[in-house]
Amino acid sequence: MPDSKIPDFSLPATTGQTFHLAAQGGKIVVIYFYPKDSTPGCTTEGQQFRDLYAEFTAAGAVILGISRDSLKSHENFKAKQAFPFELGADTDETVCNLFGVMKMKNMYGKQVRGIERSTFVIDKAGVLRREWRGVKVPGHVQEVLDFVKTL
Repeated sequence: MPDSKIPDFSLPATTGQTFHLAAQGGKIVVIYFYPKDSTPGCTTEGQQFRDLYAEFTAAGAVILGISRDSLKSHENFKAKQAFPFELGADTDETVCNLFGVMKMKNMYGKQVRGIERSTFVIDKAGVLRREWRGVKVPGHVQEVLDFVKTL
């Protein structure tokens, strides 16, 4: 998938926005998929994107977090954590499927279908430049930022 053009998509997002990939022309787009609002790993990951947000912005990047949670859940999560970026609600998994992040996972000994924590960096021309799958949160956001600065 790297070095391939990402098809346009739109997604309902927080603050009454609709996120359109095509409308991001001229910006680097960082999309991170996470399993669930307000869970420990997802909260930590979001906080790290929040804490480095000014650096991402300075590098010409926009950030979008995506999960299958509802907009209401996203609004609460965003407000509680003071995220300066939007969260997209992919309740029907359209964008999750576009990026291939739905996986079977083990949770408490049961097989469940869910989002594999993943991050994608799309350049100003809409081309996927880097992907991280099966992300471990510690150090990840800094690694993404370091890559964005090379574009």
